[in-house]
Amino acid sequence: MRKKKVMVVDDDHEFLNEIKEVLTSSGYEVVVVNNSLLVFDTVVKVRPDVILLDLNMPNKSGFEIASELKYSLLTKQIPIIAISGYLKDEHYISLMEICGIKNRIEKPINPLDIIAKIEGY
Repeated sequence: MRKKKVMVVDDDHEFLNEIKEVLTSSGYEVVVVNNSLLVFDTVVKVRPDVILLDLNMPNKSGFEIASELKYSLLTKQIPIIAISGYLKDEHYISLMEICGIKNRIEKPINPLDIIAKIEGY
């Protein structure tokens, strides 16, 4: 059985290292991207099964990235799980719905929660 490929997009290097370790040790193939401007091209190249996307990224927000991915025929079928510390904010929730983000996890992240969300896809 093929390993599920997870792309993690976040500008926090420490978080990326931690989540990569957790997911790799749980049997996932993990690709990390820390530059919001590189996400779309990397998604097209790597073809992940699911994307964990920080909503607060410099240069291009996670909302912009999600919209770009959801409106492209090449990437619209890839599920996106939003990760942020502001997920209880009504404005954020509305923007996530507009961008096609159906699932979210609030920081700080519990590894068991993230694995359960990924396994849902």
